[in-house]
Amino acid sequence: MQSGERGWVRGWEPRVLAWAFNLHSLANLRGDIVGGIVSAVVATPLAMGYGMFAFVALGESYFASGALAGLYTAVIVAIVCVLLRDKSTTVYAPRITSTFFLGLLIYGLVHSEIPAIKSGGTSLILAITFSIILLGGIFEALFGLIRLGSLIKFAPQPVMAGFQNTAAILLFLVQLGNVCGFDYNVAFTQVLHNAAAIKPLSVLLAAITFFVTWHARKLPGRVPPVIIGIAVGTGLYYLLQAVGLGAHLGPVIGSEPLAGMRLTPFPYFADFARVDDLRAVVPTIVAGALALTVVASMDALLCAKLVTPLGERTADGDKLLQRLGAGNVVAACFGGITSGLNIGPSVANRNLGGRTPVAVFFHAATILVVCTVLFPVAVLMPRVTLSAVIMVVAIQHLDVWSLGLVRGLTAGSSSIRRHALLDLSVIVLVATISVTLDIVLAVFIGIAIAVVLFVVSMSRSVVRRSYRCGATRSRRSRTADDLALLTQRGETILVIELEGALFFGTGEKLVQEIEHALIQETVIVILNLRRVNEIDSTGARALLEINAMLQARQKTLFLVVGSESVPMIRLRDFQILDWIRPSQVFADSDRAIEQAENELLSDLTVLDGAELPLNEVSVLINFSEFQIATIAPRLVREEKVKGSVVFQEGDPGRNLLMITKGTASAYVQLPSSGRIRLATFGPGTTFGELALLDEGLRSATVMADDYLICYSLSKDDFAALANEEPAVAIKLLASLGRELSKRLRVANGTIQELEL
Repeated sequence: MQSGERGWVRGWEPRVLAWAFNLHSLANLRGDIVGGIVSAVVATPLAMGYGMFAFVALGESYFASGALAGLYTAVIVAIVCVLLRDKSTTVYAPRITSTFFLGLLIYGLVHSEIPAIKSGGTSLILAITFSIILLGGIFEALFGLIRLGSLIKFAPQPVMAGFQNTAAILLFLVQLGNVCGFDYNVAFTQVLHNAAAIKPLSVLLAAITFFVTWHARKLPGRVPPVIIGIAVGTGLYYLLQAVGLGAHLGPVIGSEPLAGMRLTPFPYFADFARVDDLRAVVPTIVAGALALTVVASMDALLCAKLVTPLGERTADGDKLLQRLGAGNVVAACFGGITSGLNIGPSVANRNLGGRTPVAVFFHAATILVVCTVLFPVAVLMPRVTLSAVIMVVAIQHLDVWSLGLVRGLTAGSSSIRRHALLDLSVIVLVATISVTLDIVLAVFIGIAIAVVLFVVSMSRSVVRRSYRCGATRSRRSRTADDLALLTQRGETILVIELEGALFFGTGEKLVQEIEHALIQETVIVILNLRRVNEIDSTGARALLEINAMLQARQKTLFLVVGSESVPMIRLRDFQILDWIRPSQVFADSDRAIEQAENELLSDLTVLDGAELPLNEVSVLINFSEFQIATIAPRLVREEKVKGSVVFQEGDPGRNLLMITKGTASAYVQLPSSGRIRLATFGPGTTFGELALLDEGLRSATVMADDYLICYSLSKDDFAALANEEPAVAIKLLASLGRELSKRLRVANGTIQELEL
């Protein structure tokens, strides 16, 4: 090493260590030490068990070597991730899904019919395996660099559940040979054929260990169940040996000599030079590495979410994949296997006081001690004890969502049962291909299924909901006659709310759904695009097709779209607004419904033009000429130009107003949403009537939408009317009460419709 390089190392290493320790306070040093050590004790048997599972296809002599590979992985990946500035207390170790992949991969290599692999022996199999692990780590880091972490999160749950459940079931079944106490490695498929060699005492010891581990979480204190189960099972094992029952128990992990796996896999790579047809091996390595990367990445991102405490932000998925990929590359260079986030030890670390990356350093240091100094002791752990504990872990790794799907087959609506059956079919298909055909093929078929499911989900109807306006009204206040007409004719206004992406598949389906809806009498169709997040060229063409179809049938299309939203930008980009008039585009559904109502009422209601006489104002419609003549002198005629304020929010309320020409709208100002329209009042309607009942402040600002004529009745004039003509005043109050009641009923109907 040159002097420049030595200087760089001397300058770099202290900075990294200083960074790590600066993150942590001396007050929490004890918590970091305890959390790190205890989490290491929890992770150690799991790492050993997963490592054994990965290499079980190579034979019993690789049990201890596999256990050592699992421990190497836990140490190396943890240190690399912390050095790459992982500020969490997450514990890294082999995971059930990636180990399941490697176990089936090695099994497939052992039984491969490819001549180049078949003739290469165990040494070539190890060379291929570590090449896949190494290349998989590189791919995983690249996934993070090109920001695929966010995309992988959208992998459908059934695909991942298929791998997870199969891994858990196989991990459970593989332990049967050790549970039965066989003196040699017996595949779980051959257990019944070797029933005569089963040792009942070993099965009993496994059952006790399983029971203790399963129920240990109910015990007081914070000792993890895995530690309790291992301690109890190991203690009973050696107690039974001490009383002379050792022959009735199975072996320990290190009962066979170590297979002699090398410290690094690089010597195995020399076997590639002796392969006659290297091209037959390369596709296996590349495809296997890519498939391993997909499985490990999905599992890591899922675990990152599960391991994050509630209220805290989940780690950045892309950076997580970069760190894990780098860690797995280094681990592969030292004979390790693929690692991920280990949930149980991570939770134990945090629960016992781990708060900073220093805890992860102590965790890695503890496992390093086990690898180097204590490994001869660690391999004395009884296989039956470790297998019983791993059986508990395997059951706990069964996907809970999948179990819920099974219950969904017998409960719920037909739609729920149909979706549950589809999801379970995908899970079973992925699991079956993984076990019976090829694990790499299963991963790529799973990806294909994910793409198909995505396309199917995207091709579902974009209609969030639809309703007709027989009961739903705009916020415009109208006369009793108008409301009666809208009750009869409002069903001819169809509102369709869309969500998601409007593209080729969904656009065509939308056209068909609208065409089907037109079977019922329809005059105006309102499409609400405010929840649409994308429109492509075919989706834009679908809108033009809908507009042309409605025009051909003498019907009208209204669009509801935000002014600067993505749908509005797309409408401009694809020049849709050249075909759809600006008068057909509205900022919200309320304004669109109001205009639709206006068009329905245009032939029967005076919306503009002549001023209404007082006897056609809704609250005076049943009054006699004498009664109106009694009220009229007390009314003050007011005229307002368009845009002028009738009264301001917060002003004292002293008078009600009756509109005889024009419209006015009530608004409130909200800090987050700006100005919101509450209602619009047209000719013949009344507003501000609460001023006659109390002297509270105005709750909204009312502005003239156009030239406005209204008549004002003040509280003082009403009091004078009550003194001189009490019967007329009482009738006016009763009429106002009926008006308020009608508004309340309409509001309730609208709310009920909107909640559907």
